[in-house]
Amino acid sequence: MNNATNPRQRIFVVGLILIGVIIVFFFGLRTIRAFRQFHGHRPPPPFAEHIETDVELIRDWMTLSYISITYGLPPHLLSDTLDIPPRRSEKKSLKQLNDEYFPEEPGIVLEKVKIAILAKQSIATAVPSSTSLPESNP
Repeated sequence: MNNATNPRQRIFVVGLILIGVIIVFFFGLRTIRAFRQFHGHRPPPPFAEHIETDVELIRDWMTLSYISITYGLPPHLLSDTLDIPPRRSEKKSLKQLNDEYFPEEPGIVLEKVKIAILAKQSIATAVPSSTSLPESNP
C-alpha cells in the first residue's frame, strides 16, 4: 500500500481548509463590526421604573424609539421636532437620520433632540403660577 496521499485528496483537504478560513474570517469581521457599533450602551429601562433626565447621555447611535422610551416622551414628539416621517425613522439611529435628512449639518439631529427633550422637561417641571409654594421655616 502506498503511503503517499492522493493528489486529489490533498487538493480536497486544502480546499476545505481554505473554505473554513474564509468562513472564520467573514464571521470574525461581522463580530468586530457589531462590537464596534455596540459602544457599551445600556438596555432601555423598564417603562415605569426609571425615566432618564440627563440629555448629555444621548449618543448618535440611539434611535428615536429608544430615546422616546428612555426619556418618557410621546413617540411622535421627536419625529415632529425633526419634521421627518415617524414610520420611516423609528428604527434608524440619529446619525443615520442626520445623514439622510440633514447631510450639510453634521450633528444637528442630536442637538435638536436634546433641545426638544430639555424643552419638554422644563414644561413638565414648571410650577403653575396658581400654585403656591409652602413657606420654609428657618
